Amino acid sequence: MDQAGIPALIDAIRHLHDCGATHVETVHVEEKAPTGETVWTGDVEVFDLVGHAKAKRAYAWSEATTGAKRRFFAVLHVPAVESPAAAVRASILADARAARN
Repeated sequence: MDQAGIPALIDAIRHLHDCGATHVETVHVEEKAPTGETVWTGDVEVFDLVGHAKAKRAYAWSEATTGAKRRFFAVLHVPAVESPAAAVRASILADARAARN
């Protein structure tokens, strides 16, 4: 389970996607680079969404940052992101793109 807790992830989904959420399950994800190096490992929480126009499900997790702060991720289940692992990959790619700009 995410260290921030399910209620904090539900709040993040509400803030980022303006909808409600109900926890469904926890899925462990380990994402590896083509070289075999582990790029990311952790638990992704799966949520059913309530009141979102385009998605019925979301994948959420958080990561520790500076001090006691956390960074929250809430990725919608839409074409190309149809699993917890795909949500992690999409997040990694988005961060890589942002770092290039």
